[in-house]
Amino acid sequence: MRMVYGLVLLVGIALAGFAVYMAQGYIAQAQSERDALLAAQANKPDLVRVVVAKRALKYGERFTRADLEVIGVQAGKTPAGIFSAISVPIDTDPSFATVFYDGETRPRAALRSFEAYEPILASKITAPGVDAGIMANLAPNKRAFTISVDIASGVSGFLRPGDFVDVYWYGRSGDREVTKLIQASLKLIAIDQSADADRSEETKIARTVTAEVSPEQVAALTLAQATGRLTLSLVGNNDTAAVGAIEIDRNSLLGIVEREAAVEAEAAKVCTIRSRKAGELVLVEIPCTN
Repeated sequence: MRMVYGLVLLVGIALAGFAVYMAQGYIAQAQSERDALLAAQANKPDLVRVVVAKRALKYGERFTRADLEVIGVQAGKTPAGIFSAISVPIDTDPSFATVFYDGETRPRAALRSFEAYEPILASKITAPGVDAGIMANLAPNKRAFTISVDIASGVSGFLRPGDFVDVYWYGRSGDREVTKLIQASLKLIAIDQSADADRSEETKIARTVTAEVSPEQVAALTLAQATGRLTLSLVGNNDTAAVGAIEIDRNSLLGIVEREAAVEAEAAKVCTIRSRKAGELVLVEIPCTN
């Protein structure tokens, strides 16, 4: 009997020791996880408030407060023009970025398509009560000017609102045929009657393009369209080089050199007649005739 009691005692001590071992391991693991969590919390990035669309928005679609939501985004990882609040009191500091002010009931409109939970950017939406279109795309003190194009002058239909183009004029200057760069890097704000930069339909040939210009450029382009032919050249997204004055005529294009020497020789030709006066031979200049 004593042997049985001793065996039971030994088994109990072994189980107790195993339990203590398991408990120590669990405690050590829990402490390690706690330390890792505290370290992660200490090193977590700062978050900023960003207003996003709760649902997908199409170009020109109106939206209100109910279509927006605020989420946290890592500081320094946000695009320019974000909003920090959906609505704030009207007496809030004007520098605070908010989509609406309290009491504003007019909707805003999307100037491009948005996916769900994509940040709302100030440059991609209209002011309250303004629908998407040319008026919403014009910068301050700028005008909209329409240029007629075809398949050759309109870059084969690859132009989109938001693209930049150089404008070349072709016509006659005196007795020369001349092509000249008259406007560089004009921003297009509409193609035909569409100002949607995200239009996805297949490429088609535009009949007109509308550019954002200054009043002085309106006058220059009006005269250019009336006196010659305009051609557009698409500017690449990565093009940063400044374009200087460009002008070329037919002779410089084909390498034709006018025979100025022959003209000068013709101009220097002198015609004379001989006559005698008092027995002497006299040469008298007269107009040359062919």
